[in-house]
Amino acid sequence: MIQTEGLHVQYRGKPALHDINLRVGQGFTAVIGPSGAGKSTLMRALNGLIPHSGGQILLDGQPLGHPGSARLRGQQRQMGMVFQQFNLVRRLTALDNVLLGGLGRVNPVMGALGLVPAAERAYGLHLLERVGLADHAWKRADQLSGGQQQRVGIARALAQRPSVILADEPISALDPRSSQEVMAILQDIQHRDGIAVLANLHFLDTVREYAGRVVALKAGRLVFDGTPAQLDPHLTRELYDQAPLPAGPPGLRLAAPVIVSA
Repeated sequence: MIQTEGLHVQYRGKPALHDINLRVGQGFTAVIGPSGAGKSTLMRALNGLIPHSGGQILLDGQPLGHPGSARLRGQQRQMGMVFQQFNLVRRLTALDNVLLGGLGRVNPVMGALGLVPAAERAYGLHLLERVGLADHAWKRADQLSGGQQQRVGIARALAQRPSVILADEPISALDPRSSQEVMAILQDIQHRDGIAVLANLHFLDTVREYAGRVVALKAGRLVFDGTPAQLDPHLTRELYDQAPLPAGPPGLRLAAPVIVSA
């Protein structure tokens, strides 16, 4: 479980997140909000890619390690990251990119020499088959379409054997068909493997179809924590324009740290 307590983050010298209290357990949780709300900053802070300036981040009850520490590296292996722009090594094959996700389990000397145990290689091929890319294992990443690259990125995240997947706008750069394929894979991972998924998403129709829980950010603050059914037109209009959010209808949970199972 990932938990934040009074989390504050500055990004490029400016306040980006303010007093975020959030718990993410099992299920598929979508993070929504207008551009500049702090969604990507939240993802990067949770994974230790950027430091936080106040409060704390806990993974399974343990504070996130300091930048560069062995503790943080171990914790990052528990949090598979899926990026908007894929972040693949373009000159490497799809399989080699997937295998990068498992390097934390490989002897460092062997990893540096590119010597991957047969079991890890077989597992990488299994993961590519799972995301529908077994026939593309030996293609370089730069020969794949955007949707295919994102599926390789998901397989790479799974190679870490994580307890949670953090997906930072995983479909914003994809066409509708590829977007559906990626979302179906993420949903299958959550259901079949019991791996929690926390995903930044832009399209509310997608949120309603795939997420069991929604949290919303506005101007760096957590302003909504509830279900997709509670995202009525009035609430979403207030979220995406410049007006402050109202207190909300009865039953609406505002910034309430809860665990939702799906």
